[in-house]
Amino acid sequence: MTDITKTADDVTAGDSDSRATALRWLTVGGGVATIASTFLSWTYTSEFPGDLTVYGYPGGLQVLTLVAGLIVVLYALASLGTKGLGWLAPAGTTKALQLIAMGAMGTTWYTVIAIAVELGGLANLEPGGYVAAVASAIPVATAFMLPDDARIARRPKDLPSWAEILIIVAAFAVGMYVVTYGIDTEYAELFVGYLITVGFAGAALVKSGLVARLSGLTMKYRQVTMVAAFAAAAAFPFTQNTDTYTLIAVNILIFATVALGLNIVVGLAGLLDLGYVAFLGVGAYTAALVSGSTASAFDVEFPFWAAVLLGAVVSLIFGVVIGAPTLRLRGDYLAIVTLGFGEIFRITVGNLDGVSGPQVTNGPNGIPNIPDLVFFGFNFGEPHTVLGVELGSYANYYLLMLLAMVLVVLVFSRAGNSRIGRAWVAIREDETAATAMGINGFRVKLIAFALGATLAGLAGTVQAHVQHTVVPEMYQFAGPVPPNSAFLLAAVILGGMGTISGPIIGATLLYMIPAKLQFLQDYQLLGFGIALILLMRFRPEGLIANRRAKLEYHETDQLDVPDEDAGVGIAKAGV
Repeated sequence: MTDITKTADDVTAGDSDSRATALRWLTVGGGVATIASTFLSWTYTSEFPGDLTVYGYPGGLQVLTLVAGLIVVLYALASLGTKGLGWLAPAGTTKALQLIAMGAMGTTWYTVIAIAVELGGLANLEPGGYVAAVASAIPVATAFMLPDDARIARRPKDLPSWAEILIIVAAFAVGMYVVTYGIDTEYAELFVGYLITVGFAGAALVKSGLVARLSGLTMKYRQVTMVAAFAAAAAFPFTQNTDTYTLIAVNILIFATVALGLNIVVGLAGLLDLGYVAFLGVGAYTAALVSGSTASAFDVEFPFWAAVLLGAVVSLIFGVVIGAPTLRLRGDYLAIVTLGFGEIFRITVGNLDGVSGPQVTNGPNGIPNIPDLVFFGFNFGEPHTVLGVELGSYANYYLLMLLAMVLVVLVFSRAGNSRIGRAWVAIREDETAATAMGINGFRVKLIAFALGATLAGLAGTVQAHVQHTVVPEMYQFAGPVPPNSAFLLAAVILGGMGTISGPIIGATLLYMIPAKLQFLQDYQLLGFGIALILLMRFRPEGLIANRRAKLEYHETDQLDVPDEDAGVGIAKAGV
């Protein structure tokens, strides 16, 4: 009887394996068909952006579908145990395959629907469009019928050091190409497709365990990682022919630098600051007043280094003056006071026009005609040839802000790992307990507030020269044009509080999306609210989480690990 039962179980298992194998091959076929459909014409008119009328040459959104279809095929082959593809999914293929299949289908169906809506009906679709829609739906249907093969990622085989370093460099090169492609998108439809593809592909890489494995390599070679990241970012202006997209990149760096400063206050010290953009304004107005603008109330022109230092010092003073009487408050009360400070700053600089108050800031008209930076004879407003490539004025400012961001990242990492950084974390987790352990809560919070203000003022001095003008309306709590306090706070929370890369990614997304999709500028706060609600539900620790946040929000995931694998699971969580 026992033998008969075992035989029946073996037959059932065999049938299940055969069914799963067939589904995986169907997924491969659907991915190949999706790729092939991109070489067909999806519409007969070139009125739709990207010219999807050509046979044999994918264009526009078809390229994104092609890439997503290729990733579907690779993960489907990896699920079949194809030799040489196991590294793609150390933690399992099914969930990753489901996500990237949805990404391919989402991009394809979005394109088909956009053609029908913008051109006036389904009659504008060529047969290739219908083929693409059906082909992209096949992997989704088959992937969700596959059994879940999630597993604890095993320790990878040790590779030579040069090979591991080469993997890190290649990963940053690919990442920089993806970011550059997004910044360089020329029309809204392509950018929406880009967001769909990159979003699902990124989630798939996370679920497959590939991102975690790459993170292990970057932790092992931290110095190489920093150099590779800097080199990849520094290469961006050399890929641009005009300053149009370089200006977007400059603003992203400015806002990401300010978000990192706010991350010290909010992410490390746990202080809710709703008026942080005012410190950016303090630095910008200080630089505008002393940099030789024709509209300045002071007939002075400081050199660049002196203007930067003065802007940072004045912001530091404001941070101490505002923080000293208010940091004894906690929670909502502190948030209300900082919100009031931000509004007071904006109203004050708007009234210093010689009528409502002294003539200092030129009132609501602001301070225009701020000259370009000149540093040791190097004029940032003029094009310069570097390595045979002519860099425009915004490329010069981009490289300057990149150096400033490196400085801010260094300050953030050193401060966060120092004794004062551990005191910030203790205050954030439980101020009463930290005070009972001998930590001077007021002094520690004031240091965080002052340091965050200084970094914001530093970025503000560069922003004034990039924009060539400063006006009060640039420094609101919330508005259609970033930066504003709501934008900066959302960037920190969305990216991941207490991390370095989190606010950078958050600021990049929150600036690029309204800049590329102009119709969203009037609905920016709505978008922030929806994004934060979804984040609280699906990833409360942010897009990039630190080890403490992973354990805090996903403790049950570790408890579900079998006893024999518990040690591996805890090690994987970063304990």
